[in-house]
Amino acid sequence: MAAPRLLVSRRIRATPYTQRVEALGVSGYSVVNHTILPKGFQKTVEEDYWHLKKHVQLWDVGCQRQVELRGADAARLAQLMTARDLRNARVGQCLYAPMIDADAKMLNDPIILKLAGDHYWFSIADADMLLWAQGLALGMGLDLAIDEPDVWPLAVQGPKSDDLVARVFGEQVRDIGFFRFKVFDFEGQELVVARTGFSRQGGFEMYPEGFSLGTKLWDALWQAGADLEVSPGCPNLIERVEGGLLSYGNEMTRADNPLECGLEQYCQLDGSVEYIGLEALRKIAASGAERLIRGVVFEGDACPACQHPWPLTAGKRQVGYVTTAIWSPRIEANVALAMLDRGYWQAGTVVTVEVADGSQSRAVICELPMEAS
Repeated sequence: MAAPRLLVSRRIRATPYTQRVEALGVSGYSVVNHTILPKGFQKTVEEDYWHLKKHVQLWDVGCQRQVELRGADAARLAQLMTARDLRNARVGQCLYAPMIDADAKMLNDPIILKLAGDHYWFSIADADMLLWAQGLALGMGLDLAIDEPDVWPLAVQGPKSDDLVARVFGEQVRDIGFFRFKVFDFEGQELVVARTGFSRQGGFEMYPEGFSLGTKLWDALWQAGADLEVSPGCPNLIERVEGGLLSYGNEMTRADNPLECGLEQYCQLDGSVEYIGLEALRKIAASGAERLIRGVVFEGDACPACQHPWPLTAGKRQVGYVTTAIWSPRIEANVALAMLDRGYWQAGTVVTVEVADGSQSRAVICELPMEAS
């Protein structure tokens, strides 16, 4: 029996890079923001992991849609939508910014790009934040335009990223600071290049405006990287778990608040800025988080995919759950991200993980990012 196929239409969108990744052997997709996201290629996850840590990859992350705020009240709405203090944000800066609702529950965790004093992009994870922004602006009578621009992010990740991107945009890309961006000319159009990305191997995310410009950008980078062992890639699950990179919809959902997700440093709690969910979040902070996300290392053969949370138990009590798990060839054990109850999240705590295949394994809680023992 043939494997089921994902049928792509205007409702589930392709990207400017879809034809390129399919020609290069993409083996599977997920759907994020109504847009397909490549999830694997002909290499195994382990082969892809080692390649990412040594060379350079192009990632089709066109699913990373932008919510654009532009106009007189853009700065006000941007601040209302995030617990992060944006008062000192500068043009050219990227800011990781938890978005919460009135009960302080996580709605999204975008990167905000400040393009001008009255112009912001929220580069979002998988949730319809465009509708949230439009509803807030309408209900509050704010003066700004809100849109999803025709922008198709493309990531370049890996230790050879600077060398590759410099071949296309010039040596000045090496001067872009971490979580900063600059605007370059490409094919006669302005193109934002940011030093960000969903890996700990270093790299860039680029924001071409227009479908055809995105395809030209892929081709230029691919051709320039032939001798750098450039490869198509995607967020690597092993590298993500080891690095403690959280995925909205997996590690955190609307059931969680940012303090439980370890994001307190991105939350202004002193009342000096106004945002939705402030009072609820301050109450949580006053009593302390009841749960925290931590790393887990556990024994046994390579574990199956974690499609549903796996219980973590201490004795007969459930004390947490695993959200994402995979075998790590570097640590030589299964590694996972998990939400742990208070009293069980300290590094070195021993618990039991109940894997989906019915097996149970001894597990040890660890800090993030993970280090080999």
